[in-house]
Amino acid sequence: MIELNEWILISTLIFGVLIIIALLLILVVKKKKKEGKFGEPNYQIFFFIGLIWIPVGVVFMMAVNSVIGIAFMGMGVAYVAIGLANRDKWEKK
Repeated sequence: MIELNEWILISTLIFGVLIIIALLLILVVKKKKKEGKFGEPNYQIFFFIGLIWIPVGVVFMMAVNSVIGIAFMGMGVAYVAIGLANRDKWEKK
């Protein structure tokens, strides 16, 4: 069984990795804005990502942990909502 000190270490490492990823993302966005290459997001992809996250959340809720599953399902619903709210901006194929 994992002790409290190990949980704190694991949580700190995960938090540190997330901060590094966020900082890299901020740097990339600032660079693209400065170069003028920052365009409109593809909202159709948001919709499809949401459709993938909802079943992943159901599987996690049943198999692993209900809290993680609910979080994944919530992310999926949010992505689907963003995609559908901007359906008029979907790229025409």
